[in-house]
Amino acid sequence: MSRGFVGSFACLLAALISLGVSRATLSAAAQAENKGANGQESGAGLHPVLVELFTSEGCSSCPPADGLLQKLDLHQPIPGAQLIVLSEHVDYWDHDGWKDPNSSAQLTERQDSYEHKLGESTPYTPQMIADGTTIVQMTKPALVKLALEKATSSPKIPVRIGDVTIDAADPKVLRTHIDTDANVDNRNADVYVVVALDHVESQVLKGENSGRHLTHVAVAQEFTKVGKIEKGKTFSQEVQLKLKPGTDPKNVRVIAFIQESGPGKLLGAALRKPAS
Repeated sequence: MSRGFVGSFACLLAALISLGVSRATLSAAAQAENKGANGQESGAGLHPVLVELFTSEGCSSCPPADGLLQKLDLHQPIPGAQLIVLSEHVDYWDHDGWKDPNSSAQLTERQDSYEHKLGESTPYTPQMIADGTTIVQMTKPALVKLALEKATSSPKIPVRIGDVTIDAADPKVLRTHIDTDANVDNRNADVYVVVALDHVESQVLKGENSGRHLTHVAVAQEFTKVGKIEKGKTFSQEVQLKLKPGTDPKNVRVIAFIQESGPGKLLGAALRKPAS
């Protein structure tokens, strides 16, 4: 099920820089991300691009791709873009000696839907998809850059996430408000809200990655369709999000996005973290 992701993510990031992204731009983007860590202003004036990585701790070719996703999240190497990343752990590797604690059948089903939509014969890991329409060829830096730049140039519907607060009566519940501008696409679309863990570490004891200490960013935990946005109309809704037991609210990010059914083309996205 794996198509090997070879090479070093550090070398790939360096190649992205050599293809026209200056170190000053990377530094400024990283500083902006840090300054905006607790608010939506981190993406102000930038074009959102949803970058989904289907991965597994049971897949030996996945750790370099996990590292690349972390670098894209931290350094934001595409000028004008806010790369909103999601690490989506599938469960079909769980039978090979190691059960990925972040895997779910729901995310496997999401990848299966993409395979059908994008004409792939079988699911595999690692697989990176930009804006629901483009499979990113991670072994070729020029193609990574091209795919993300293409997604950056695609028109998007502005999405806003209100303050993310912890329910005073139940610390396992987050509350926020999602609203959007009008849907100018010619189709109705789905509105999703995802609770993702900022940072995850794992010591793998069995399977292909036995003995490795792995780290992940933006690990999807709760993936919820909260409604639909009709063509020509806006969307506005209060949202309640339940955290898994033991989740630290300070280690989560909330991602909202609009996507054509299928899943299809991404129409808009936003990211916000709970107030500290």
